[in-house]
Amino acid sequence: MPERVPLTPAERERRRQRLAAVFGDVLPEQTRDDVREGTERERADHDEQLRRDVPPHHGPVG
Repeated sequence: MPERVPLTPAERERRRQRLAAVFGDVLPEQTRDDVREGTERERADHDEQLRRDVPPHHGPVG
């Protein structure tokens, strides 16, 4: 198997542009997982909602 040669930054950019031209911008530069959103209270409310939604057969959550 031939050894892979690392691409230069210019080659990477050209490749990115070609892929974007063919497939569109399918992956954003930054995703929601990269950014902490909401306040501490909003996250606590979300956690509480998840706890309320646990099916009874899973037992108490705690």
